[in-house]
Amino acid sequence: MGVNMSNTPPHTKDLFSSPTLSLSLAGIFRHAEEAATTSGMVVDGVEVRREDTVEISSDNSGPVRSRSEEDFDGEGAHEEDDDENNDDGDRSKKRKRKYHRHTVEQIREMEALFKESPHPDEKQRQQLSQQLGLAPRQVKFWFQNRRTQIKAIQERHENSLLKTELDKLKEENKAMREIIRKSCCPNCGMVTATIDASMSIEEKQLLIENVKLKAEVEKLRATLGKCSPTSPASSAGHDEEENRSSLDFYNGVFGLEKSRIMEIVNRATEELIKMANMGEPLWVRSVETSREILNYDEYVKEFAVKNSSSDKPKTFIEASRDSEVVFMDLPHLLQTFLDVNQWKEMFPCLISKAATVDVICNGEGSNRNGAVQLMFAELQMLTPMVPTREVYFVRCCKQLSDEQWAIIDVSIDKVEHNIDASLEKCRKRPSGCIIEDKSNGHCKVIWVEHLECQKSTIHTLYRTIVNSGLAFGARHWITTLQLQCERLVFNMATNVPTKDSTGVATLAGRKSILKLAQRMTWSFCHAIGASSFHTWTKFTSKTGEDIRISSRKNLNDPGEPLGVILSAVSSVWLPVSPNALFDFLRDEARRSEWDMMSCGGSVQSIANLAKGKGRGNAVNIHKIESTENSVWVLQDSCTSGYESMVAYALVDFAGLQSVLTGCDSSNLTILPSGFSILPDGVEERPLVIRSKQDEKGTEGGSLFTMLLQMLVNASPTAKLTMESVESATNLVSCTLRKIRTSLLCEDG
Repeated sequence: MGVNMSNTPPHTKDLFSSPTLSLSLAGIFRHAEEAATTSGMVVDGVEVRREDTVEISSDNSGPVRSRSEEDFDGEGAHEEDDDENNDDGDRSKKRKRKYHRHTVEQIREMEALFKESPHPDEKQRQQLSQQLGLAPRQVKFWFQNRRTQIKAIQERHENSLLKTELDKLKEENKAMREIIRKSCCPNCGMVTATIDASMSIEEKQLLIENVKLKAEVEKLRATLGKCSPTSPASSAGHDEEENRSSLDFYNGVFGLEKSRIMEIVNRATEELIKMANMGEPLWVRSVETSREILNYDEYVKEFAVKNSSSDKPKTFIEASRDSEVVFMDLPHLLQTFLDVNQWKEMFPCLISKAATVDVICNGEGSNRNGAVQLMFAELQMLTPMVPTREVYFVRCCKQLSDEQWAIIDVSIDKVEHNIDASLEKCRKRPSGCIIEDKSNGHCKVIWVEHLECQKSTIHTLYRTIVNSGLAFGARHWITTLQLQCERLVFNMATNVPTKDSTGVATLAGRKSILKLAQRMTWSFCHAIGASSFHTWTKFTSKTGEDIRISSRKNLNDPGEPLGVILSAVSSVWLPVSPNALFDFLRDEARRSEWDMMSCGGSVQSIANLAKGKGRGNAVNIHKIESTENSVWVLQDSCTSGYESMVAYALVDFAGLQSVLTGCDSSNLTILPSGFSILPDGVEERPLVIRSKQDEKGTEGGSLFTMLLQMLVNASPTAKLTMESVESATNLVSCTLRKIRTSLLCEDG
């Protein structure tokens, strides 16, 4: 089972063939049984102090003997008397130190405290030393060595796994380089336009996947740069470990047997069903917002859970529930949740990374009833100003009745006491959805999202919407699901009304354009967030906006321009309702008011393709005519009950013509820019602009994020210059100023 954590388009192969690397990188390997026996080392009455110098050998299978200065005696001076070849009797004068080890009871007591608190305070150490008859320093350094042992085991294991993955990638790179070499200019060595003609579709797909894999491995190498080199013995041990089954792995390190995992899943299923169906007093509807709010005191009473607020004051709980009817039949909807690539494709604005780490149970039947798999996801907002959330969880698909199924998500690291608590950034309490099969390919979905997260620093601009639970809540997930299901239906439809499909003559051309727009929006969502794919640098423009800058090099991905690509993002608050702002940006008649590319030229709509029931969900092709030249723009507009997006990109006219005839669009070069529009999280705010100027209301303002991407150098080996950065920041500042001027909110 592979692990796909790379920034690759949907339906590509997973990054890692080993299910263990992602677990290692997440810090799950924080305890191993063989380390438990090496934790009592004492040297001269004082345990080893430097944690970073302790070496742990995988060959240790028995207790490690330690030495203490109270074990010195005079007997050592006579143990070498039998050696008559010693010069001047020097060796006979040397004392030999005896070794001893902590008792089993001492190790057991210290191990028990370590599981509860790996970093005990001075008071705890004093109590433990008095209880065990040890010096406080011995207890202190035992805990230091214990932490060091776990860290060393982790680093060696991570290096071993990464080395194997790099070797596999080198072989694949070698094959890809041969393909690229055949498509390069013999004089300058640059990739030529004949690359498309000389490569098959399979080779092109491999080329795209390889560049994404290479970027991911480079990031992993940077993450593990401080790890020590892997020994040959460790590499050999990894080959044996690769052959172990998943359950062997769980029993050995993760600490949970399959029966234990299933027990947790069954309890989570019962809790999810109650959370989805119960009303008051568990869920109370807010009078101000009409949203359902979890009564946490009632939740603790109903499910007999320990109130974690007293144990972890630095964590907070997010709980939300929502329901909608989606246009997708039950088998396809279940498959979407169980296939990680389809899941990422369904939620591009929420998921920046996702992986199926391991399959615990494949399930039965075509709908895979009883399937259980360990998954990883990196959740994001469409702005670099909000940190991502990384979460590991078990996902289960279970049939409840003839018409009802459940998708259950629950994190299980809480029950594994061997994991360092400081690594639990975000956990899923029993969450998921209840799916009820309706007629005519529809399903009713009740979505419950229940998270426990560590508190982190949030930019003041987004603090309200994040703290209110809207950013990662059930409403966001289910409205996105509803929108994407509509898109899939319209993509496959053959009877679209003429008014909803203008400018494209054939059905094949319509499908090809919609597929290209989907890839553009997917690329837009992955270029704008705070994912670890990007390294953002903050700049302040001359007009005062905070702009984040990031750059990347495209070496051989045919879907993007080759060379150095610069991304500039700015997030601001505007006193304009989200609907009014969305309508303004998608209106081709007003495009010249903000688009710097139009240069005052006229904008002509060439094609309009509906991809949803809402009037704002459409794909458009615009032709912008100016005095100098004409450019063609592909634009994808999306809006749901939570957020809206407008993504656009310049397209080559010849390539666009081939796509309009139904040709494959996967290799058409495209570099999207665009906008993300979110409600500001404030339920009431007076005196704001609405879609209809004659209406007066209290609709809130908008959190507005702009992404600008540009090719600054066609050579992949070139370096980013300050002139390019200034050019990008100026374009972003000018666009924001134009938008404020057009909407009469310069003082906002």
